[in-house]
Amino acid sequence: MRATQFFVSTLKDAPSDAEIVSHKLMMRAGLIKKLSAGIYNYMPMGLRVIRKIEGIIRDEMNRAGAVELAMPVVQPAELWQETGRFDKMGDELLRLKDRHGRDFVLQPTAEEVVTDIVRQEIRSYRQLPKNLYQIQTKFRDERRPRFGVMRGREFTMKDAYSFHTSFDDLKREYQNMFDTYSRIFTRLGLEFRAVAADTGAIGGTGSHEFHVIAETGEDALAYCPDSDFAANVELAEALAPTTTRLAPQAALTKVHTPGAKTIDELAAFLKIPAAQTLKSVIVDGDEGIPVLLLLRGDHELNEVKAGKLAGVLSPLRFSTPATIEQAFGAAPGSLGPVGYKGRVYIDRSAAVLSDVVIGANENDYHFTGANIGRDFPEPAVADIRNAVAGDPSPDGKGKLEICRGIEVGHIFQLRTRYSEAMGCKFIGEDGKEQVMEMGCYGVGVTRIMGAAIEQNFDERGIIWPDSIAPFTVVLCPMGWSRSEAVRDTANKLYSELQALGIDVLLDDRDERPGAMFADWELIGVPHRVVIGDRGLKENVLEYQGRRDAEATKVPVNEIASFVKSKLSN
Repeated sequence: MRATQFFVSTLKDAPSDAEIVSHKLMMRAGLIKKLSAGIYNYMPMGLRVIRKIEGIIRDEMNRAGAVELAMPVVQPAELWQETGRFDKMGDELLRLKDRHGRDFVLQPTAEEVVTDIVRQEIRSYRQLPKNLYQIQTKFRDERRPRFGVMRGREFTMKDAYSFHTSFDDLKREYQNMFDTYSRIFTRLGLEFRAVAADTGAIGGTGSHEFHVIAETGEDALAYCPDSDFAANVELAEALAPTTTRLAPQAALTKVHTPGAKTIDELAAFLKIPAAQTLKSVIVDGDEGIPVLLLLRGDHELNEVKAGKLAGVLSPLRFSTPATIEQAFGAAPGSLGPVGYKGRVYIDRSAAVLSDVVIGANENDYHFTGANIGRDFPEPAVADIRNAVAGDPSPDGKGKLEICRGIEVGHIFQLRTRYSEAMGCKFIGEDGKEQVMEMGCYGVGVTRIMGAAIEQNFDERGIIWPDSIAPFTVVLCPMGWSRSEAVRDTANKLYSELQALGIDVLLDDRDERPGAMFADWELIGVPHRVVIGDRGLKENVLEYQGRRDAEATKVPVNEIASFVKSKLSN
């Protein structure tokens, strides 16, 4: 491709509403153009990246035995009503009516539609297993679209769905997809980590997330450097301390703590460590009575774990100030378990404390010297906190560390949640009708583009991995319109690289060197060759990798093989 034939549209500055690095650089590099909140035009430069990502995904899915199809973006609501998700999905599901008043949705995912296909087409165990996938547009009506393609409303996703005669066969395909995803992200050239995860709204019995490691990641990941353990913090178990609770030493004393509404303010006021306080979190109970959750003051509630506790309303919902006032007689910031008659849970780490500071259920007052069993009944003990760095690894092989990640893939063992609801059955070898086991496997195609940038950039712009760069090599001729020798050499090299199957762009725009280099460093083309009269007099061209500090002089007759060797590496 020649630059004058292509669409190069870079900006000096990012729009004011661009928030994170990937959003800013994608806008500046002309990869995307905003059409509406969370909805973008993918410009030619950005679309080339997407197509390369899709190509790798498609290649590996086909290699794994999956079969591609395409399902409509607009789906009839009655399928979603069969599974109950039409009402349960919430406002992220965009609902619409046609001219006849019939309900439809814009697909955020396709479990219902693919299950409908399979229940109509497959009747015998001999036709199973099957893994069907698509690479298709999705839509989720995010309340607050942000971060460019990372949290957009319209996006492209690869979603796959497998159907099985048994749970054992589902587990076999789940491992197949785990291995396939590992190959996909390796070929994409990204540093990634697969972690155990919560199944969330999709449901099922087991799942793994695939995260691109980046300091700007939304998700905290707990992993053990001494073993294979890795999990999203929302799922990572925080083991109980090996120490036991000491006998009470202090008397229960009510202390006036004016203005101390937070743990940090309370610890500073009393001149004690936050770890010697109990934090009270109030959530709605399923019987209309709030549930009190107690944690060590320096720990954070894990909402996923707490949402699975008996008696806690699902999905988890924090109680309103009015509800709290009615139940405890005090406002948030002064709450505690003494005298509270409702359901109470305490985290494992907090359950071994003695002589702690807790809220007194009276505004601006706390108790010091509070003890479990003496001053309030023994609560139910549960793991309800986020794991932190330094915690023992749940597999017993070291200590946890925490890193940040951007979720770009998720695989689930759905089991029979959708097949049972929609009557997706087969006739088994014994002649009896059975419900199919299901798995589902998603990759955020457009999200990968943003995540790759968050992991690979510098002050000059994007640094694409070779495999997904819009162009792998750019040829930059100096003085295109003035030098016939430069033009001839550039055209010859362009043809040679094309013949070698290299994705090369020839910048024939006749730009000034500084502007030309700035464009391609911003866009992130990983390999650059500069052709100039000065170098031709010495019979050399200048090669520079996007991460290289300096250019390398290469003889003209060796440059094509030199570039190819760089790509092979």
